[in-house]
Amino acid sequence: MKLFHSPGACSLAPHIVAREAGLSLTYDKVDLKSHKTQGGADFTQINPKGYVPVLELDNGEILTEVSAIIQYLADKAPDSGLMPAVGSLERYRVLEWIGFVSTEIHKGFSPLFKPDTPEAYKTIAVKNLNRRFGLLDKALAGHHYLTGDRFTVADAYLFTVLRWTVPMQIDLSDYKNIVAFMARVAERPGANAALREEGLLPAA
Repeated sequence: MKLFHSPGACSLAPHIVAREAGLSLTYDKVDLKSHKTQGGADFTQINPKGYVPVLELDNGEILTEVSAIIQYLADKAPDSGLMPAVGSLERYRVLEWIGFVSTEIHKGFSPLFKPDTPEAYKTIAVKNLNRRFGLLDKALAGHHYLTGDRFTVADAYLFTVLRWTVPMQIDLSDYKNIVAFMARVAERPGANAALREEGLLPAA
């Protein structure tokens, strides 16, 4: 399988999941401005939506959308514990968090990345994100990860999008549980390896 990604984008989440699951993937970096892959392909021919991540399966089929890809990869390594068993309440708790991260956090950052977003609206977007951060901070109280003490794909996704607070200059210091969560995930071998591979940490 091949993962098309862009360093630090939401494609970091499936990259982390793949590393945590011990899956052997190949990686092709995408320049989202030119829409060219590192291998020289026209990325819009691979994904007409124009954004990462994209997972190319061994049979040539294409899978898009981070929420689908992280689940697919986790289910390829069921013993990893990254995605609870089908039909279990624990699985639906992870899906619940994936939905929250996708709609309330990930999409909440979107206006901040657009140069034509009015500054007044950016201020509102940051306020909305901070409300969500407050909910997250409470949910993480007394827990290592979103659903308890087991790292799941939802944590990989949350970690990825919360890293965007740095370039957006959003201060997380008031959210002690989030700060601890971010440090905890960054120290995980799989997450650390993905960050280094994407050039987001110095090479070991």
